[in-house]
Amino acid sequence: MIKIQSASRRTKKFKTFAVFVFIFSCFVLPVRAEEVPVNSISALPASGTFVVGSTFDVALYLNTGGEYVNALEVFLEFSPDKLQLVSPTAGSSIVEIWTSQPRYDNQRGIIELRGGIPKGINVSQGLITNLTFRVKSTGVASLRFTDETKIYLNDGRGTDMLAQTNNGVYTLVLPPPAGPLAVSETHPDQSKWYPNATALLTWASEQGVEGYSYILNEQAVDIPDDISEGARNSVAYKNLADGIHYFHIKSLREGRWGGVTHYALQIDATPPAQFPIEFSPSKKTTERQPVARFQTTDAHSGLSHYEIQGVPLDPSNQSLTEDGQKSFFIEAQSPFLLPPLDIGSYDIIVRAYDNAGNFIDVTERLKITNAFFQFVEGKGLEVKNAFTIPWFVIWANLIGVILLLGFIGWRLRRWHERLDVRRGTGELPGNVSSKLKELQEYQKKYGKIISMVILMVGILLCLARPVAAQELGLTPPFVTTISKNISNEEIFYVGGKTDEADIEIIVYLQNLRTGETTSRNVLSDRRGDWFYRHDAFLSSGEYVLWAQSKLGAEVSPPGPQIPLSVQQTALQFGASRISFEVLYLLISAFLLLLLLGVGWYTLVHARHARRKHKEFMKELQEAEESIRRGFAVLRRDIQAEIAVIKKAKLNKELSMEEKAREEELLRDLNWAEQYIGK
Repeated sequence: MIKIQSASRRTKKFKTFAVFVFIFSCFVLPVRAEEVPVNSISALPASGTFVVGSTFDVALYLNTGGEYVNALEVFLEFSPDKLQLVSPTAGSSIVEIWTSQPRYDNQRGIIELRGGIPKGINVSQGLITNLTFRVKSTGVASLRFTDETKIYLNDGRGTDMLAQTNNGVYTLVLPPPAGPLAVSETHPDQSKWYPNATALLTWASEQGVEGYSYILNEQAVDIPDDISEGARNSVAYKNLADGIHYFHIKSLREGRWGGVTHYALQIDATPPAQFPIEFSPSKKTTERQPVARFQTTDAHSGLSHYEIQGVPLDPSNQSLTEDGQKSFFIEAQSPFLLPPLDIGSYDIIVRAYDNAGNFIDVTERLKITNAFFQFVEGKGLEVKNAFTIPWFVIWANLIGVILLLGFIGWRLRRWHERLDVRRGTGELPGNVSSKLKELQEYQKKYGKIISMVILMVGILLCLARPVAAQELGLTPPFVTTISKNISNEEIFYVGGKTDEADIEIIVYLQNLRTGETTSRNVLSDRRGDWFYRHDAFLSSGEYVLWAQSKLGAEVSPPGPQIPLSVQQTALQFGASRISFEVLYLLISAFLLLLLLGVGWYTLVHARHARRKHKEFMKELQEAEESIRRGFAVLRRDIQAEIAVIKKAKLNKELSMEEKAREEELLRDLNWAEQYIGK
């Protein structure tokens, strides 16, 4: 009995210990995990709400994590449109020597602190400095440590040991109303941005109030003058510029002006900036899942989010669509990996929203293609995923090309052999043959035989020439998205927004050449977005598009007409279509083959022509030299005969025939000397 009781006590003690361990692990350990990490620098307080016109302090604390540090460089950025730094240094600091005076710039919103601790310091919460800010305007302001911030160990090597920074985020609000209670129907929330440039403000009427004085400007805190604007309790401002405007109002009662109420109007009627869409690896790619990258800015309210939509331009392509018809925007971030896409063309539309609800659409064309040639084992050569050429057809064509080239080479060889035969028979060019005949006539005339004059000359002057190759009631829907650069081989689409959700949209499309008008009905979604994608190609020509909203029996007025031009980029033969791209590809391939053939033909004959032309010129020079020597011999014979006649003149008077002979010899001698000179 005693043993049993002892065991029972041990069991109770064990259970008590287990419960204690459980409570310790659940409550104590998480608290320890929330402690500030070692090697950190923090801005405290890290958050808070402050009134416009007031000031607040932010202290920068250093935790060395048990290490000794001897220097630091702190770089901060703050919101210059909402905060103004009044004093960068206040109170005591662990920094003993500021290597450069603390610097700050309220225009750019930057702070730079550089200092040293010669002997080093090891602290868990050491104060670096106090920063005093003045609140300029409403909104959310941040105080952020940049990546250049460094804390150096006291190890003689200047090792950077900073592991973490803790930034600050602060909410800035207007002072509580001290005058009439003001509200706005058009801009009810002072912390939100609105795209409406017209502001309507009303304030509560109080008994005994004689009038109100109010003003609208860009100063967060201001006091209207003491001139009454009347006793009415509302005012409207139109065409306000983008930015933050502040409405200040006070009331006059019993001849005394009361306190001032401030009301903020945040207006942004301008959409985000235009931006490009980039695709990786490119806009025309064989990659089935390309990556889309996009980035833009907004000058006032800031960017809210992006949405993306893909529209296939082929009627048989149903990827990225629902029910083969709808294709709505989805929220996305850059870079965005597109879903697997089929072969074809797509319009990728990225819509950027700002915090006021304005948006801008950017459209970029994306084309998914196959490699032009692809070897299919056991089948043949696949061309652009359209058809496959069997191997036996490829081999037969290759053999045919080889035989054709062999036949052409054989014919060229025969032609060159005939040229060699003509060279062997001694056929000469016409000008050389005529000179040779003249020389032979003179030789017969004077009875002299000139020794060998002409050597063999090839006929290469006639070379083969290369061949040359060549809002009242139901408002109409608003159109935000429409296919651009449409052609008769791409699908037409249009989309937009409506003021009402889940209403019917009637899209009209009229061909201006034929006058034919077609209409299609689609439904908007719960956000008011609607989208229509045509189910077939449009024929080329000019069109006009407009749309109407329909809710039950009520139909809105027609929306504005939008001109649309459809370019012809495909030839149509009945039900068959050949795109210009394929046609141009075939023509280009044919011209390329023709160019290769002509180039090969020209190259071969150019090489033969150059070689034989050199041989011909050499032989022609030899022939000319031989003829020149022949005329030299002829001149010598003529001179010898003239010398005989001169001797005869010394002994007797020459007869008329002898004088005529002398004159003829002199003329022939002169002609021979002129030719020899040339």
